[in-house]
Amino acid sequence: MSTSKNPETIAIHGGDYRKDAATNSVAVPIYRTTSYQFDNTEHAANLFGLKEFGNIYTRIMNPTNDVLEKRLAELEGGLAALAVSSGQTASTFAILNVAQSGDNIVSSTDLYGGTVNLFTHTLKKLGIEVRYADPSDPANFEKLVDDKTRAFYAETLPNPYLRVFPIREVADIGKKYSIPLIVDNTAAPIICKPFDHGAAIVVYSLTKYIAGHGSVIGGAVIDSGNFDWTKKPNRQPLFNEPDASYGGAIWGKVVPELTGANVSFAVRARVVLLRDLGSALSPDNAFGIIQGLETLALRMKQHCSNAEAVVEFLKSNKNVSKIIYPSEYKDNIAERAKKYLKNGNGALVGLELKGGIDAGKKFIDSLKLLYHVANIGDARSLAIHPASTTHSQLTPEEQLKAGVTPGYIRLSIGIEHPDDIINDIKQALDSSGKTSLKAVS
Repeated sequence: MSTSKNPETIAIHGGDYRKDAATNSVAVPIYRTTSYQFDNTEHAANLFGLKEFGNIYTRIMNPTNDVLEKRLAELEGGLAALAVSSGQTASTFAILNVAQSGDNIVSSTDLYGGTVNLFTHTLKKLGIEVRYADPSDPANFEKLVDDKTRAFYAETLPNPYLRVFPIREVADIGKKYSIPLIVDNTAAPIICKPFDHGAAIVVYSLTKYIAGHGSVIGGAVIDSGNFDWTKKPNRQPLFNEPDASYGGAIWGKVVPELTGANVSFAVRARVVLLRDLGSALSPDNAFGIIQGLETLALRMKQHCSNAEAVVEFLKSNKNVSKIIYPSEYKDNIAERAKKYLKNGNGALVGLELKGGIDAGKKFIDSLKLLYHVANIGDARSLAIHPASTTHSQLTPEEQLKAGVTPGYIRLSIGIEHPDDIINDIKQALDSSGKTSLKAVS
């Protein structure tokens, strides 16, 4: 494990991997294996009985994935991590690890659209209720708590609003009731450390900034080790009641006894959910994500710097009616950005065009450098017009409720030279402005 506290170093040297034991390879090998030879019957029995940890089957664990997991945990300031097949899987696992049929969670209203679908429709079919609280006032979370509330859920930097979530305020409310705060930090790696502000669990879509090159899909659940799962047993029954699928194991007790660490959440997610649902991350994808992770801290500096340059340019453009960016908010939202975002305000920029939906479409069709894709966090600069794509199946009223106006454009600013990014945005805005003038005339 690296002794450094600097993310640039941890991303390369974090965890306990220095070289491959068999070959002395510095690069992490891709272990393309399904299974692992047991030393003897006792060894196998100990592994399956959770008397010791080790490799059993790649659906549950893999040496390549293990390197990624340890580096992610150290980078985030947590104790353990679980790599999974996608960010959507990470969010699902985080909820299913605490809630079952008849339970509820309280979530921020400011969420990624895919998470809204998961929470509103799929979890409902599983018997888990999701209650929505407006994060503009943290007290809204407490108002929705009852005896069946198992977790709070939020995104650090949700789009399209890009309003920074009040992490500490909501985490402190949760501690009163032994309710953990789960934070999706996908849009703010490096620049925000939710564990420093009281969050219990962090989830990521590794597909985005961490992998960083639009080439692999993956997700992660990271356990802070700072939450007491046994303090109020009735609040967290999945960690305090015997699990019949593991011989009556009580996860809140057996894991600390076995590991000497408070990583019950991460272990249960691995040996129950990953075992049963099978949403394993391919070791090939883990290798790709490791390559991206090594340059994450450096890329985030450029992402944020470029985004801020774009915002400054947009302020003087006559075709833009509004800019959505953390630094552009006022009052308490601005204060949260200063409190929780360090060394940058992120790379997502929203803008509203005066010409509405026609101007939005024209802007996208006029881009030459920026890619028109449904993704964020790529090294390349990306753009999308949500009203005609990601949110097109919603009614106009539903779109507005989600923060999507007819002329709203979401930009994910990459690491190209800022002059080139701005020049492409400028010529596209000029084209969209001509469309707007025609519509008026």
